Amino acid sequence: MTDDAQATIEAYLNRVRGRLRGLSAEDKREILEELHSHIVDKAASSAGQTTLAVEAALASLGSPEDLAREYVTDELLSRAEVSRSPWHLLDSLFRWASMSLAGFVVLLGSITGYFLGAVFILVAALKPFHPETAGLWFSQDVTGDRTFSLRMGFGTVPAGMREVLGWWIVPIGLLVGLGLVIGTTQVALWCAQQYRSPRTMRHRR
Repeated sequence: MTDDAQATIEAYLNRVRGRLRGLSAEDKREILEELHSHIVDKAASSAGQTTLAVEAALASLGSPEDLAREYVTDELLSRAEVSRSPWHLLDSLFRWASMSLAGFVVLLGSITGYFLGAVFILVAALKPFHPETAGLWFSQDVTGDRTFSLRMGFGTVPAGMREVLGWWIVPIGLLVGLGLVIGTTQVALWCAQQYRSPRTMRHRR
C-alpha cells in the first residue's frame, strides 16, 4: 500500500477514534483494528491498494462521525442486553433515536411502557396511605362516554366517579406494573438485537 493511501486510512481512523467517547481503550483498539482490516480488504478487492481505492472504500463506510456514533450506540445496546437495566436501556435508546426513525419509535414505545408500569406500581404502593382516593376510578357521562382514571390518592376524587377495584388494585397494580416494565424491557431488547445483528456484522464481511 502506498504511503498516501496509508495516510488517508490513518486520517479517517483518527476521526473515528476521536468520536468513540465512553468506550474503553480495549474496545476502541478492537474497533479501529477491525475497521483498518475492512478498509484494506475492501480496497484490495476493488482497484488495488491505491489512494483512489482506499477513498472508495472509505466512502462506502460513510462519515467517520456517523460510523463512530453507530459503534458507540451498538456498544451501549450490548451493555443494556447484559445488564437488562431500564436505565441503561433508555440511555442506549436515546442514542439510537438520534440516528434513526426506528430507534425513535422504540424509544417512544419504551417510555410509554415504563411510564404506565410506574403509574400502576405507584398507585398500588400508595393505596394503603390513601385508601379513600388511590385506585382505579370510573365515570360515565350523560352521553354514555366512559372514562377510567388511575389516581395516586392526591387531591379529591371528582364527583360522579366510583372506584372499580378497591383493595384489589394493590396486587393487580403490582402485577400489571411489573409486567409492563419487564415486557417493555424484553420488547426493547429484542428490537435492539434486530438492530445490532446486521450492524455489527456489516464491517466484518
